Amino acid sequence: MTLEQTLNTEFSIPDHLRFETNASGIVMAMIENQYAKVVISTYGSHIVSYLPKGETEDVFYLSEQAIFGEGKAIRGGIPICWPWFADDKSGLGRQAHGFARNVQWKVLATQAGDDGSTAIKLGLKQTESSLALWPHSFELVFDIVVGEALTVNLTTKNVGQQPIIINQALHTYFKTSDIEDIEIQGLNDVTYLNKLTAFSASKQQGDITVKGEIDRVYIDVPKTVTLIDKGYGRDITISGQGSNSTVVWNPGPETIKPFSDLPNSAYQAFICIETANALDDIVTIAAGESQCLTASYQVNKRPN
Repeated sequence: MTLEQTLNTEFSIPDHLRFETNASGIVMAMIENQYAKVVISTYGSHIVSYLPKGETEDVFYLSEQAIFGEGKAIRGGIPICWPWFADDKSGLGRQAHGFARNVQWKVLATQAGDDGSTAIKLGLKQTESSLALWPHSFELVFDIVVGEALTVNLTTKNVGQQPIIINQALHTYFKTSDIEDIEIQGLNDVTYLNKLTAFSASKQQGDITVKGEIDRVYIDVPKTVTLIDKGYGRDITISGQGSNSTVVWNPGPETIKPFSDLPNSAYQAFICIETANALDDIVTIAAGESQCLTASYQVNKRPN
C-alpha cells in the first residue's frame, strides 16, 4: 500500500479526518469537524491551513509559491523551528531554524473527542542524518487539537544520557487583510530586542503597528497577545505556555525580494507572531526529562 492508503487504514476517522497526497507527493492530514477545517503536512508536521467555521479567510498565510518537500521548509502556516532558532551560530554551516521542519514525520495517533474535537499526534526521533547535524537522542511529539480553538503542543523528550539545550519556535504566519491596518495588542511596555539595529533593546510603547520591515524578539512576555484585523473583521488571540519570548516579523518590501518562495507583494498579506524560546530564552532539558511548548489560537468576530 501507499503511505496515504496505510495512514487512512490505520488513522482515518469518519466525518473527522482523512489523508490525501498532494501534487508534490506529500501526504496531508485533512481535518474537518464542527469547528473548523485544518490541513497538516506530514512533511515537517506543518499546519498549512486553519479555517474556522463561519470564516471566509484562512487564519494562516500560505505562499502561492511555497515548496513542499525537497528539503525545503513550507513557506507559511506554522513551521516548527527546532532544535535551534534563527541563524545557526555553531559555525557548522547548518540551515537556519533547525531541521525538524524539513523532514518527514510519523503519524502516531488520531482521536475524535466527545466534544466534537479532532486530535492528531505526529512524532520525530533521531536518525543518522539528524545526529550528524545535532548529536543528541530525542523524541519530539507534536499534538494538534482542532476544537473551539486550535491548540498545539510541541514536546521535547531527552532520551539521551546528558542534558540538551534548545531554542525553538512555532513560526506562525497569520494572514492579514493589509499589513498596515493591523494591531498587535498585549505587548505594551514589554522590552524587545531589535534585529534591525543589532539587537538593541527598546520598550514597546502602545500597540504594535507595522509600517515597514519589523524583526523583534520580545522578552519576558505575557502569556496572551491579540492580533486585531479590522479588514477581516476578526481578533485572533494567541496564548502560549513554555515560552518567555515572542517574535514579531515581517520582511517589508525590500527584504522580501530575495525570497524565491514568496511573491514580492506578499509582505502585505502576513505577519509572523511566533511563540518561541529565542535568543537567551534557552531551554535546558535533563536526561529523561521533557519540555512542552504550547500555543492556542482563538478566532473571534469583531463587533460591527
